[in-house]
Amino acid sequence: MCADGVVEVQSMKKYFAHSQNKRGDCHLLKDHLSSVARLAGGFLHGLKGEEEAYLAGLLHDLGKYGDRFQKRLLGQEKGLDHWSQGAWLSLTQCKAVGAALAIQGHHIGLQHLNKPALRTLNPENEKFAGGDTLQWSERNLDELRSRLAGDGLDVSQPTQTILGSSTAGGFARMLDVRMLFSALVDADFLDTEAHFQSDANGKHYRAEGPKLCADQALLKLLNHIEGLERRNRAETKIAEVRRELLEQCSKAAALPKGIFTLTAPTGSGKTLAMLNFALRHAWEHNLRRIVVVLPYLSIIDQTASTYRSIFEELFGPYYVLEHHSLSGLGLERNLGDSEGREGEPEWVIRQMGLLAENWNAPLIVTTSVQMLESLMSNRPSSCRKLHHLARSVILFDEVQTLPASLAVPTLANLSHLAREYGSTVVFATATQPAFSRLHEAVSCHSSAGWQPQEIVTNARGFFTVMRRVDVQWEDPTRSITWPELAQRLRCHDQVMCIVNLKRHATALWKVMALPPLPLSTDLCPAHPCGQHLTCTCPFHLSTNLCPAHRRRVLNEVRARLAMRQSVRLVATQCVEAGVDIDFPVVFRAYAPLDAIIQAAGRCNREGNLAGLGAMTVFCPPEEAYPPGGYRQATDVTKMLLRQFGRDAMQVDDPDCVAKYYEELYGIGRPEGARETNRLVECATAGSFPDIAQHYRLISQDAINVVVPYCEQLSEFDSLKDEAERKGLTADWIRRARQLTVSLYRPQRDDDPIWDALIPVSVARKRDRTQGEWFVYAVKEHYHPCLGLVPPDSLNAWIT
Repeated sequence: MCADGVVEVQSMKKYFAHSQNKRGDCHLLKDHLSSVARLAGGFLHGLKGEEEAYLAGLLHDLGKYGDRFQKRLLGQEKGLDHWSQGAWLSLTQCKAVGAALAIQGHHIGLQHLNKPALRTLNPENEKFAGGDTLQWSERNLDELRSRLAGDGLDVSQPTQTILGSSTAGGFARMLDVRMLFSALVDADFLDTEAHFQSDANGKHYRAEGPKLCADQALLKLLNHIEGLERRNRAETKIAEVRRELLEQCSKAAALPKGIFTLTAPTGSGKTLAMLNFALRHAWEHNLRRIVVVLPYLSIIDQTASTYRSIFEELFGPYYVLEHHSLSGLGLERNLGDSEGREGEPEWVIRQMGLLAENWNAPLIVTTSVQMLESLMSNRPSSCRKLHHLARSVILFDEVQTLPASLAVPTLANLSHLAREYGSTVVFATATQPAFSRLHEAVSCHSSAGWQPQEIVTNARGFFTVMRRVDVQWEDPTRSITWPELAQRLRCHDQVMCIVNLKRHATALWKVMALPPLPLSTDLCPAHPCGQHLTCTCPFHLSTNLCPAHRRRVLNEVRARLAMRQSVRLVATQCVEAGVDIDFPVVFRAYAPLDAIIQAAGRCNREGNLAGLGAMTVFCPPEEAYPPGGYRQATDVTKMLLRQFGRDAMQVDDPDCVAKYYEELYGIGRPEGARETNRLVECATAGSFPDIAQHYRLISQDAINVVVPYCEQLSEFDSLKDEAERKGLTADWIRRARQLTVSLYRPQRDDDPIWDALIPVSVARKRDRTQGEWFVYAVKEHYHPCLGLVPPDSLNAWIT
């Protein structure tokens, strides 16, 4: 036992990594170091960095051999750096720069790949690497090495290191460090967790995730698709396209691993076809997992639910893993550097560690933000999962949503991941961006560049056969008023209108819903007018509605469409990607061409009309757009319209799409964008913190707000009460996600909105300006049709 004090520690020559677990056992340091080394090396077995990961595991907690740290375990010291010693030894004795960075960062995050920063690791330097708040646990490296050797642990220089002796930066080299870092961090988490979860047999490691079993999963998927074909009412030619797409994906799966594109029309069964490719490809090449990356939270539920319905009966509940900001995973990042600052995990850290996600599952559904920002992160919690991307199939759906300004660094990272770590990357969409044009720019940062293979050999034929919509382009210089637009929409029994901003959707809905409806919750659960399928009031759909509310609206809309009842829907672009809905008539405000094409995919989707569906592209009364490059891309669409003419501007023509991206990239020049240049500068300097700070798919800070949706007020009240009593837990987040909307974080002095937000505490800390989860306290602000409607003076809506 270690509780008797330092005297025993010294006399017995036993050194400990962590304090007592629930059985009263301390964690021997030699066992921890050897176990982490074995795990970390195993994570990169047969890949770049295997030896160096093993070395990092042996040295990551070298400073815990210091007497001051052993006193820390007894509560007699605090604020100790126990990692810089191992990093310095790795750097100087073993010539392993990557391992040194990983060791240094495993508590405080990856820092800087340059000589001046690395010199601060030297115990003899006056300037301490840990900053002003930490002290060395031990400065005498000879003593630490002696104690390491006394525990029978031998440190030797790897035969090959990921960076060699160079400290040059760059996207590819930084990704190599992150992969090594990932292996170390995950191994450290798992072994520490196993100690604190020990049983009578010793350390208790969490169970391994299920295996992919690609052959069995493929059979289940094909049976599911066959069942869909039997039940589907789609027109024969559309059914034939879906079968042909499935067959082409099957053939392409035998191709070597690498980078692929999948270009297919909306409604052609692309989502299941590319999963078919992934399973066959994984079976062919013995790959370990499939990661499905989607741009929006609004379509995550639908996709994950579909996958569960296919695979859960055979493989159980852990086969499909959702990971995103509403999944309740990754809470440990809210703790900052608690363990690193104090040197010993407290109960909170152990609890949060159980929630940390390392993607040890066969089929993962995640968001672009979670996936891509992790590839650029410097934080242990974000990078922990990265090593599990090796030998995987990574499917990016609706890839046109990737901001052009981030394209070059993103493609460079994915190219290097595929080339060096045995993965396959697929970019799927109906509107394939011309990323191949960026090959030369990408090659400057990753030697393979960006030269994908196309899975579909006759995409043009698919688009021709799948033509289901006639698009009418109205004069983009002449705007229409909301009352005029409302009157035109009322001429159609079944019609959807998509606008670019939430305030536009609200304004149009209010005009169509005249006289105004009361803010009452004592209404028909289907719709606030008090009627059901005979109702002719408009529906509204935006991300101001929580997921449970959106699902209710979509189910009602689909029911009315199927029964040929009157239904009019006013929506934002949240319905455009991955939402299975089929209107005979669609109106779409001018937008980027890819968004217009996505909107067309919600019109006559199944091809069941006698003729073509009708879509009208119009100019709203206020020319305003979401942030980013949305306005510029819309201007390119209008420019193409002038060039092609209204009759020749065909949304189902791949040449039109190619011309759009050619013009967009020619004007915007992604390779020369300000964001790209800034990231290149940070990468060249080897600055992991700066890369993490500047690489943002969503530029503005957002918060999660649990709202009082009228249909689930009892659940809302329960969540509110539990948040007050327990604070943030994974189970609470999983329950709260169906009642959650996102808002831009209000300004510090924006008291009206803060007065309505109750922060949910994390680790007993309640911070209204820094927290990520809040409960909305004013029930009257949640409209039964419009969702969360804060006071008009507040500019908190996410557009």
